[in-house]
Amino acid sequence: MGREIERKFLVRDDTWRAAVHRSMRLRQAYLSDGGRASVRVRIADTHATLNIKGARLEVSRDEFEYAIPLGDAEQLMTLCTAYAVLKTRHLVTHGAQTWEIDEFDGDNTGLVVAEIELDDPAQSFTRPPWLGEEVSHDARYYNVALAHKPYSEWKR
Repeated sequence: MGREIERKFLVRDDTWRAAVHRSMRLRQAYLSDGGRASVRVRIADTHATLNIKGARLEVSRDEFEYAIPLGDAEQLMTLCTAYAVLKTRHLVTHGAQTWEIDEFDGDNTGLVVAEIELDDPAQSFTRPPWLGEEVSHDARYYNVALAHKPYSEWKR
């Protein structure tokens, strides 16, 4: 069984940009986003995947991911239930870990979230100086939620 252990944080400032070692454009949308799991199709540059995640709002949850042909992914995008989530993912190494910093576009423009994948929910890590508030347990910051209620519609 696949397992994702991930923590999410807001980003305090843009100083992380100097440490980016790779960036990729992502487009993802949801075939199913209710019940006990979400089913997502994602296109990352020229690669496509089908992803199934447990719906629990926890740092650790079930996750399965499978490569699919790009043409299939494009066709599946037409069957999706809500807005596509558009973002650029930047990879930044800090200490021993690689951070994924998602800079959202489209209806989620202005939102920047840093994620770190861990081997264990209690695993320690070095906090970069640009790291802000943790939002791992705030459902609004999950991509599946952003597909239905984009950042541009939030009352801030």
